[in-house]
Amino acid sequence: MKASQMNKGQTVKIDGKLYWIVDYQHVKLGKGGAVYQTKLKSLSDGSIQNIRLRSDEIIEEAYLDKRTYEYLYSSGSEHVLMDTTTFEQITLNDDAFGDGTKYCKPNTQFEVQIYEGRPVIVNLPNTVDLQVVDTPPEIKGATATNQNKPATLETGLVVQVPSFIKMGEMIRVDTRTGLYLTRVKE
Repeated sequence: MKASQMNKGQTVKIDGKLYWIVDYQHVKLGKGGAVYQTKLKSLSDGSIQNIRLRSDEIIEEAYLDKRTYEYLYSSGSEHVLMDTTTFEQITLNDDAFGDGTKYCKPNTQFEVQIYEGRPVIVNLPNTVDLQVVDTPPEIKGATATNQNKPATLETGLVVQVPSFIKMGEMIRVDTRTGLYLTRVKE
């Protein structure tokens, strides 16, 4: 495909390397033709690259197979996932799984994108509900001001929560930012 046909979130192959398009801008230079200034994330090492492409330059689109996996358990730096349709299990290390272990408890389902039989992108759900296992007691009279306190969740993740949150409560956390969203009613 031509560089002018690319979209954000698309996966492309440039110089034999796999990239995810984070952002791009059409830039008209003073002399010469217009180019696309792209911001690409390398799927092999996670680094961000800024690459200029001419609008008529041909880039190879990479097609990723999307499958639903279920998180089973972690053992050290290895994390075991199961394909929900074939029940085949795969093991990912910390590099491939990223911060996912902070948000996953057993039986959490999410999408894994696979390229040539190798998992390259793990898409966690936008929010997860986790139980508070440790937090300081409620601060009396702190309702008038917005005071936060640390809370340790069942996965070991520590987030800042409002002072009224107690141990044993379920809260919703945004996996993209790692921030507390709301208390979950059971």
